[in-house]
Amino acid sequence: MPPVTRNADNTDKLQVERGREILRKEIAALETAREGLGPSFAEAVRQIAACRGHVIVTGLGKAGLIGRKITATLNSTGTRAVDLHPVEALHGDLGMVQATDIVLALSNSGESEELLRLLPSMKEAGTQIILITANPQSRAAALADIVIDMGRFAEACPLGLAPSASTTTMLGLGDALALTVLTEKDFRREHYAQFHPAGALGRSLMRVEQIMRTGDACPTVPADATVREFSETMDRAGRAGAAVVVNEDGTMAGIVTNADFRRIVAKVEKPAALPIREVMTRSPKHATVGDYVADAVKTMRPAHISQLPVVDAQRHVVGLIDITDLWAAGFSVFDEK
Repeated sequence: MPPVTRNADNTDKLQVERGREILRKEIAALETAREGLGPSFAEAVRQIAACRGHVIVTGLGKAGLIGRKITATLNSTGTRAVDLHPVEALHGDLGMVQATDIVLALSNSGESEELLRLLPSMKEAGTQIILITANPQSRAAALADIVIDMGRFAEACPLGLAPSASTTTMLGLGDALALTVLTEKDFRREHYAQFHPAGALGRSLMRVEQIMRTGDACPTVPADATVREFSETMDRAGRAGAAVVVNEDGTMAGIVTNADFRRIVAKVEKPAALPIREVMTRSPKHATVGDYVADAVKTMRPAHISQLPVVDAQRHVVGLIDITDLWAAGFSVFDEK
């Protein structure tokens, strides 16, 4: 291959325009697929949502690579899926396919020989076959139970050869299937969180009850307590940075932090007998059971507070979020300078 040389026709502007043209063609292909969605797509969604087994995703070459991403999206959104290479399937891996499964086959032309050899065996296994293709008159389409037509378009490749618009459209339709099935199955954020426990995504979906301190680690004092009783409670609690003040019915009345206690000791000559009501922060900021930890952090950050009470729907105290636990879980409470 000859080296690329820069000349009057090979300017940055020309390269940008070529890139835009490729994207225009891919967008146009997606628009074609979008406009062409109809009853076959809806039936495919119903079949996948009701599937009692796995969605077996299969395709060869670039379609196979797209299939791996579709498999990952299905799994992460609550639909069990496995990737099956057509050639490996023809050499024994077909044994994983059961009658309770659904096959999602991917082929732009619908004429891949390996796929054509595989699909009849899958039908014999009793599976439903869904095909995504740009050729609904193909031999693969004749073997499928449901055909999703990608539509007619030219590849975005300047040579018209490299799979580009076709793979983009195939991936888009795979996403459309998986995410419509997600809605059909009433798959929610909390379900998504179960499959993504690690990293920033897992943290963003973590609930306050997963991180809050409870029991002895969440010290409370009655509203009629004294500063002495607060001090004794904090001694028993160990690492706690605050105690929540509760009314007789267990609802939150206020909060007193260790920092509050130190200020009291410094200012008042004999603070031990001082009623806790006189020094507590009334109606403190708090989180409610079911809130996301990320939202609790947004409450704590602008207020520069290190402890946040957690209450239930009736304002009963159920826990305490401490800044050290947030740091351990990877949350940055205070903005880094």
